Amino acid sequence: MGDVSRETSHSRWFGVLTVVLALLGWSIVPIILRDLGPRVDPWSNNGWRYGASALFWLPWLIWTWKREGVRRGIFRDAFWPSVANVVGQSCFTAAFVELNPGLVTFCLRTQLVFVAILAWMMFPAERGVMRTPRFIGGVSLVLIGVLPVLLGGNIEWTGASLNGVLYALGSAVGYACYGIFVRKWMQRDHPITAFAVIAQQTAIGLILIMLVMGKDSGMAIVDLSERDLWLLGIAAFIGITVGHVFYYISIARLGVSVTSGVLQLQPFLVSAISLQVFQERLTPLQWFGGVVAIGGAAIMLTAKGKGSRDLAQAASDPGD
Repeated sequence: MGDVSRETSHSRWFGVLTVVLALLGWSIVPIILRDLGPRVDPWSNNGWRYGASALFWLPWLIWTWKREGVRRGIFRDAFWPSVANVVGQSCFTAAFVELNPGLVTFCLRTQLVFVAILAWMMFPAERGVMRTPRFIGGVSLVLIGVLPVLLGGNIEWTGASLNGVLYALGSAVGYACYGIFVRKWMQRDHPITAFAVIAQQTAIGLILIMLVMGKDSGMAIVDLSERDLWLLGIAAFIGITVGHVFYYISIARLGVSVTSGVLQLQPFLVSAISLQVFQERLTPLQWFGGVVAIGGAAIMLTAKGKGSRDLAQAASDPGD
């Protein structure tokens, strides 16, 4: 009995470590993207980062295929999640070119609202949890909280800043679709195998976009400094590669609700780092709105009812 208890305790602490590492990694990536924004266009940024990450995951996919096989139809089923991931990732990176990281990450909390809308449309069995006062209250708080974040600061509403907000909302929609589509088409597969397949198809889409829209079809990267190349590599490694490994390990050890709840702290950590790096200062009203929005997200993710675990999983699938 004592050995079982110690093993459970070790598993839990390992889960705590991995979720903290995932939180730190996904909080550093927005800072890097904002730093690279003036020198690397978002389309080239995405193409090179996801291309490198796809190469990292390819050996795992080949090894899994040869060792135990993969489900027939997995590549076909991964198509729509990959399309949604391409949209979410493209808008995600572009948003940081126009806006500071703290503001973008708070705006991205609206992802949960779009998840709820899509889940209502696609999964009738999960409508029970979405009818509960707790869930409805959480959605309301997210929407109410985001408004002061957008309107309560000293943002100069130029075309660029408006584009940044639209990109952030577009990313929230894309990642909401991604989470729901993974839930619909990929739930039979091991999460890491599913992501490895999606990473290959997402990389193809983002590289094609880079070739068409990227500066010099993405080849302008050869003129970057050694520092910028390192930053690009670090963002790919901790954001797309090991970040997802830590994320899935923490879900296995701690559960969906705890993992996604901890990750809701990301906007606060990003804002704190952004204050030091970019002197991004949110007003007290923006901080209040952010707290309300994150509180609403936590309430949504802990709502109980039929299908609540699956809904929380879809709502907490991360942006890279």
